Amino acid sequence: MDIYEDSTFGVQLSDSSEDMLGSDFYKNGSLTNTTPSTGYGNGAISRDEFSERLVAIIVPIVFAIIVVIGFIGNMLVIIVIISNKRMVNTTNILILSLALADLFFIVFCVPFTAAAHALPRWPFGKIWCKIVQYLTYVCAYASVYTLALMSLDRYLAVVHPIRSISIRTERNCCIVVSLTWFIILLTNIPIYLQFDTKSYIYLGEERNRCINVKALTDSQITVVFYVSFFVFGYVVPLSLVCILYGFMLKRLLFGMVPGNQSAESIRSKKRVTRMIIIVIILFAICWLPIQIIFMIMTTGEYPTDAFSFWVHMVANCLAYTNSCINPILYAFLSDNFRKSFRKLLCCSSPTLNTYDYERTQTRGSMSTKKSDAV
Repeated sequence: MDIYEDSTFGVQLSDSSEDMLGSDFYKNGSLTNTTPSTGYGNGAISRDEFSERLVAIIVPIVFAIIVVIGFIGNMLVIIVIISNKRMVNTTNILILSLALADLFFIVFCVPFTAAAHALPRWPFGKIWCKIVQYLTYVCAYASVYTLALMSLDRYLAVVHPIRSISIRTERNCCIVVSLTWFIILLTNIPIYLQFDTKSYIYLGEERNRCINVKALTDSQITVVFYVSFFVFGYVVPLSLVCILYGFMLKRLLFGMVPGNQSAESIRSKKRVTRMIIIVIILFAICWLPIQIIFMIMTTGEYPTDAFSFWVHMVANCLAYTNSCINPILYAFLSDNFRKSFRKLLCCSSPTLNTYDYERTQTRGSMSTKKSDAV
């Protein structure tokens, strides 16, 4: 395996592997620099020409399946919510935000990951390199913080159903979601500035990849990069989720349900809460392996054997798959989504169930608001 040594940066570039979401990586001393945007390894993992050809065939096929399923599924979710006014409530607005994040991730990350594996060069130019990496991280953060907002919405609906009526409005939800996206877009601008294309020599052939070039001159950037992604893109939001659902579980198991709500309203809340819990658990499971690998990589101790290379590959596929499974969950766990999907696919006219509205009785009078049921 040829290794190109760049005296300017004092690093080695090996085309033997590629990072989590995206590209070949540089190795600087004991620290390997990778970037979560299109690939699967982070260390000088040996790979001969046959293995390279095998990867170039298998990866695009697997990722193409993920793209097709994810694109169709998330588009169906978006169309169903936008076209059906009766399904516009706080819960479904958050589901819409999650579907948009997953759709953008599918469109702007996965296809370019496949191209990076199949092609010896990054053919899309420097600007698109920056845009792809930037949007990849924006979508990853948007997904997990939308899940955190879903948990907050469930907490208010279950623990404070009466007091939260004036808070859990569609308008307030849209404002919070928009603010969340704005903050994520703003705080990820450094990623756009740090990424660029870099040329190297592999097997006597000149190649280039889209990588975090700033990390080549400062190895600590890689550590800060991955630790920040792990803490703020995984640990913090999922910890908030666990705390909120802990309070909900305590109320459901040991507390009185306030507001003298109807039995069907309570059952509706439980159904929605169960569905969102499943979505969050699957997100945590799908992203955990790659996050663990990232943390090992920051120590420079990630193994460089072929088995570790494929473990990293599987971890990438698992993380990508999370962006296409949520519509499938909605179809199985929500009657209204299932009926709406059937309407779009079969051109039928489904009747949404009678629990699109939840009734909450307060002080002897019945007030009706849009349901959390999805």
